[in-house]
Amino acid sequence: MVDQCLLSSRKKTVGAKQTLKALERDQVKTVFVAKDADSFVVDPIKHLSSQKGIPIIHVDTMQSLGKACRIEVGCAVAAILE
Repeated sequence: MVDQCLLSSRKKTVGAKQTLKALERDQVKTVFVAKDADSFVVDPIKHLSSQKGIPIIHVDTMQSLGKACRIEVGCAVAAILE
């Protein structure tokens, strides 16, 4: 499911900094967070997403999230934009 959502999405962010910026600008529709990512990286994003009522989907590994985003390295956070 995660692969299809991210692969089919035309507008997305990859990485914590870009996702956080998009959240602050109210551009995010759905957030994807890797379960094995460091908490200090993902906690601010999870907190802001919860405050704004944006759904958070947990992905098993950073590697699988990176693969779903079509990058060759792991990824802690990604988001689909509106």
